[in-house]
Amino acid sequence: MTTVEAIQDRYLLAQKIARQAGAMALHDFKNRDQLVVESKGTQDEVSRVDRDTEIFLRDRILAAFPDDGILGEEGGDDSNGRPVVWVLDPIDGTACFVNGMFSWCISIAVVVDGVPSIGVVFDPNAGEMFHAVLGSAALVNDQAIRVKEVANFKGGVMGVGFSHRSQPEQFTPFLHTLLASGGMFIRNGSGALMLCYVAAGRLIGYYEPHINSWDCLAAIVIVEAAGGRCNNFLGNGGMHHGNPILAAGKTLYPVLVGIVGRDID
Repeated sequence: MTTVEAIQDRYLLAQKIARQAGAMALHDFKNRDQLVVESKGTQDEVSRVDRDTEIFLRDRILAAFPDDGILGEEGGDDSNGRPVVWVLDPIDGTACFVNGMFSWCISIAVVVDGVPSIGVVFDPNAGEMFHAVLGSAALVNDQAIRVKEVANFKGGVMGVGFSHRSQPEQFTPFLHTLLASGGMFIRNGSGALMLCYVAAGRLIGYYEPHINSWDCLAAIVIVEAAGGRCNNFLGNGGMHHGNPILAAGKTLYPVLVGIVGRDID
């Protein structure tokens, strides 16, 4: 089940179905005036496309690997006790999607024996597939990517995220320090994409005080394969309850840990 060949088969399937699901979602994105959007909570929206995309992904996964578990944002969790678990975000950045902004993607991770081992994040608007498998290089499409190594905030732009699962006082001190240190930040609405931008050296790091596993696990695999560091996201029940996420190159990472001021590792 967990042989190199078995992991490679899942890696290839993840890329294939991410591209297919992305094409379907992109069609709906271009016709989003017909969508019915529901609220799951404060600043947390869902549409038919989220649900239909996850159903598509689940069906393709289970047709190929019926004994694997799946944890999805919209479709629930049947991962208990299974050595291989797929973690799905059918549309990461739904608020962007329904409002006509391009910062959304398909995110697929595969956790093998408790270790995030495969990460695939597909951005249909840009035609970019970020992907990696444990022990190999990180790629965007067919091009290898690496994190950008900097010593401080002046070396580039920092990515940040926030949801109302956290309190503002958990987040605003970090922004204050960032800006007071001569840094700048961006938030585009998709944690998965911004983490992939860290992997590709476009951003110098990413911080969010709370994020769900389906939003970030795939990108964590990609960041680490690109030479970056992330906190131990799966600690303390992160798979099912979420955790903070912090990612950067190996030089900046400890600086960020000190600024965050939390037991993030």
